Amino acid sequence: MPHSPIEHLYQQFQSGEISEIELGKRILAHSIPSDGNLTPDLDRLTRTGYPEVIYGQGKSTESIQRVTQRLLETTNEILITRILPEQVRVLSEVFPFTRWNHLARTLRVSNSSVPLDPDQVRSDRTVAVVTAGTTDEPVALEARETLAWMQVATELIQDVGVAGPYRLLSRVPDLRRCSVLVCVAGMEAALPSALAGHVACPVIAVPTSVGYGANLGGVAALLSMLNSCAANVTVVNIDAGFKGGYVAGLIAKGDQSNR
Repeated sequence: MPHSPIEHLYQQFQSGEISEIELGKRILAHSIPSDGNLTPDLDRLTRTGYPEVIYGQGKSTESIQRVTQRLLETTNEILITRILPEQVRVLSEVFPFTRWNHLARTLRVSNSSVPLDPDQVRSDRTVAVVTAGTTDEPVALEARETLAWMQVATELIQDVGVAGPYRLLSRVPDLRRCSVLVCVAGMEAALPSALAGHVACPVIAVPTSVGYGANLGGVAALLSMLNSCAANVTVVNIDAGFKGGYVAGLIAKGDQSNR
């Protein structure tokens, strides 16, 4: 008797019940588990080094729970972004080991223990998460929780925007000890260029929707960052703390692996 569905398919092929093409189609369908509505990417950890991250906004609590359960079959800790407090309350009753950051709107779920606070994470390389103002904090914390999930140490440096440039100068020695900077800024978003001229590492600029009318919901900040004349600045999407943190984490981990 066959021991798995794949073996059964192969036996059908050997007996001539299905063709080579049909065998390939059925193996592919079997390897990508789906219930018709949800298709979690269980192989992403193998391909990219990190499992699928769940984007919670617009998803039902039931959908998030089902995907979380499937992903935890392949890895010890997963990250959910843009999640609502009422969803967190339900999921925390199902999964005993969680860390919720209400400002970042993130939930980290583990199989074995409560996920570490970013302040507790240690690694050979550190990423500085820098904000222009405290109104940028939610996006910065999303980046920081992402980096903690990636097991990358971070330092949070807040409220050093260009309206008071002397504030930034006092933190330059700290910034120069970091491998990557994630700079979160709204308004005219000049901070990434100011930072980049002081350090010899990549600066991941994250524009935020913070600002008055002509900020256009972060579009002005995005365009300002894209037009930076500093060669070590690169830019992600508006309010994309997760994306900024993830890219910074890849750089930091790559730097570590190449030592």
